[in-house]
Amino acid sequence: MSANSITLDNNNRHQLAEWLEQDAWIVACLCAAWCDTCRGYRSGFDQLSEQHPDKRFLWIDIEDQADFIGDIDVENFPTLLIQRGSKVAFFGTVLPDLKIADRLIQAQAESGGGEPRAEWQQTCNLLTLLKA
Repeated sequence: MSANSITLDNNNRHQLAEWLEQDAWIVACLCAAWCDTCRGYRSGFDQLSEQHPDKRFLWIDIEDQADFIGDIDVENFPTLLIQRGSKVAFFGTVLPDLKIADRLIQAQAESGGGEPRAEWQQTCNLLTLLKA
C-alpha cells in the first residue's frame, strides 16, 4: 500500500476528511472481506494508487464500515466511487480489470468530474457521509 492509500477504519476517517478538504481526487473501492473477487482485486487497486500518485485511494469494507456507508447501494463488487471535493464523478460496479479502472480514473480526472446531476451523486458523497 502506498502513502496515498488507506483502508478506511474508525481511526483514520480524519485522513479522508483532510483529502476531501484538499480537493484531492478520491478513488474508493467498496468491497467485502468475504468476496473472492475483492480479495483478488485488492493488489491491483494498490498498484493503481502507485500509478496515480496525485490521487488518493481508499479501500472500504462495506460490512466493517456499514455505519459509514449508510444508504449507499452496492449491487456488486468491485464498486468504485470517484470523487473530488464535494463532487461525486462516478459510482458503479466495474469489471475487476485494472485497465478499465485506470481508464475510468483518467477520464474522470480529465473531465474535471462535472457538476452533480443525479440523486446518487448526493447519496454516495463521502464528504456528506463524514459529516453525518
